Amino acid sequence: MKITEAIFVQSNTEYQKCPTPDRPEYAFIGRSNVGKSSLINSIVQKKDLAKTSQTPGKTQLINHFLINKSWYLVDLPGYGYAKVSKTEREKFEQMIFDYLHYRENLKCTFVLIDIRHDPQKVDTEFMAKLAESNIPFYIVFTKADKLSKTAALKNLESYTTKMLETWEEMPYYFVSSSVDGIGREEILKAIEELNLESKA
Repeated sequence: MKITEAIFVQSNTEYQKCPTPDRPEYAFIGRSNVGKSSLINSIVQKKDLAKTSQTPGKTQLINHFLINKSWYLVDLPGYGYAKVSKTEREKFEQMIFDYLHYRENLKCTFVLIDIRHDPQKVDTEFMAKLAESNIPFYIVFTKADKLSKTAALKNLESYTTKMLETWEEMPYYFVSSSVDGIGREEILKAIEELNLESKA
């Protein structure tokens, strides 16, 4: 898929206020500081579409971007270690799960995980919630450029082993890097295939 246009549409705190659900939609979410904004910008090849920051928890709204006038890319607030109060964190979680549960045109959620780290409870619990609610998702392992191929493969094997302790099979995943574009084409191809399915 070639990205010819990527424009910001609007930000919201409630799924009911999101754009009319008349196009396929794909949400991107991950633990704070996982490199979500950088990956989104890499996918659409615009440096400043999603706002990047060194401060975890910068994204605090449901952000909609219209891609090629045909589908929405949604940048969701991160979860986990953002420096916000418990009350604020609970508010974000409610906003996120209301959106994930009730947004009727959401086709798939891309859960971003830093490939450099061992499995984190906050990530595995989040994915378990998605599975329990029958919300389709793919995993995107980020920051692959920070490791050698051997180290990245070792970490993937470790993650798969951990996941299979409680999952029947490893969820479908991509390995990515916003720095050198690894995984970009594969992610876009997956979105393209899901778009075609939605038209069938």
